[in-house]
Amino acid sequence: MGFHAIKHFKTITHHKILVAKGCFRVGLYRQGLLHDMSKYSPSEFLVGCKYYQGFRSPNDAERRAKGYSSSWLHHKGRNKHHFDYWLDYSIDKPGHPIEGVQMPRRYVVEMLMDRIAASKIYNGENYTDHDPLEYFLKGKAHYMLHPKTEREIEGLLRILDQRGEEYLYGYVKYVYLAPLHRDFRKLLPKKRRKQA
Repeated sequence: MGFHAIKHFKTITHHKILVAKGCFRVGLYRQGLLHDMSKYSPSEFLVGCKYYQGFRSPNDAERRAKGYSSSWLHHKGRNKHHFDYWLDYSIDKPGHPIEGVQMPRRYVVEMLMDRIAASKIYNGENYTDHDPLEYFLKGKAHYMLHPKTEREIEGLLRILDQRGEEYLYGYVKYVYLAPLHRDFRKLLPKKRRKQA
């Protein structure tokens, strides 16, 4: 296994650009700019270079080699677009099991853009709008998602699968995130009236 710094840098940067473009399309500019910045930290970048494969996440290769992924443990604790970030102990259930907490919509959308971008990177020219949904459905039984978050992300992926990317972006911006945009506008100062 070699050390593939340039290839890994290109892959994560291409991924970051794709996510940023998707986030920008729906009005999440800050998230688009800051997406996955921790991947450039030594804790994640050096591991990614060592376990780089090009067709799937280097975290999978590290996990196979070591039994866990130090890079993933670092990453998921710093990036709110991963449902793993939103795990906590239940205070209502006996034994206080770990369960998914409902994710804010802005992070569900960033997770959506992340999944689309990853599918495009790893499937290359064979990518279809069905791929992100297929990936989600394969792992769904093992995910610890809050039920509402699960319904929301699956619903958005089904829109992508059935209606395509352009329709999805419009739906996300003008329907799914509309309450977020309305709440933000309430925070803006009212225009000052000209005094006579």
